[in-house]
Amino acid sequence: MAEPVIQNVSDTAFMVAMWRALESERPDALFRDPLAARLAGQHGKDIAASVRSRFGPWSVVVRTVIIDDFIQAAIARGVDTVLNLGAGLDTRPYRMALPQALRWIEVDYPATIALKESGLSTEHPGCELERVKLDLADLPARARLFADLDARSKHMLVLTEGVVSYLSVEQAGMLADDLRRMKSARSWIVDYFSPQTARYRRRWANAKHLRNAPLRFEPTDWFAFFAQHGWAEKETRFLVKEGRRLNRPVPLPMLLRVWIQFRRRLVKRKGRDAMARFAGYAVLEPT
Repeated sequence: MAEPVIQNVSDTAFMVAMWRALESERPDALFRDPLAARLAGQHGKDIAASVRSRFGPWSVVVRTVIIDDFIQAAIARGVDTVLNLGAGLDTRPYRMALPQALRWIEVDYPATIALKESGLSTEHPGCELERVKLDLADLPARARLFADLDARSKHMLVLTEGVVSYLSVEQAGMLADDLRRMKSARSWIVDYFSPQTARYRRRWANAKHLRNAPLRFEPTDWFAFFAQHGWAEKETRFLVKEGRRLNRPVPLPMLLRVWIQFRRRLVKRKGRDAMARFAGYAVLEPT
């Protein structure tokens, strides 16, 4: 079996950046990310070419819109700091209309931060941007960073886009506890997958493209898990419903669409709702 192009979790950032770049080229693009292609580079093109998926690019585009909306709503509520953990090649400080006084902190592996600093050296963010080179698995260093940021912030929004899926349940619980201890952390944007979807994603991804970056987070009850660690749901937006609202439905093959429509007629409304709520993004608040 050929070795997958994705060698580690950091490589997934190149894939996501390339998919955002491809969206930006569409005449009906839901957002414009002019720096994504530069950061993705040839490595991102190679990964995107190897991962032959309709759902992957679509889900990244829809989740980007969802998270953008969540961030703008949080800023309207008075957020003064955005803490983007596992920031990857995200360019929101450059492409979004943000208050100049907003403090945006990106945290990721040293190599990822170095790549961004080099690739974006001539660009100017629209807010106060800080970058921190840190492996989040380094718990003492993470604790020191969180304590420092907590002391310097009043109303913080935490963003972990596509991060928690790669953590074990134990690691995710430790992160949730650490964030909960920060008095300034008023909200947290995190990806949601139903238990059934999480298991399917893991089997599909680990068997193919993500063998070197396995998906691991599979709590029995997603919302109950975060509630046990002091976080309650404020709002959740689901990919399927948002895709419909944005006139960007799930890009499924014709036969599969027909089968799903047929199956929807056979299940009760509650079951149909569950089908549409298989994945999304949630805003959590400390209890």
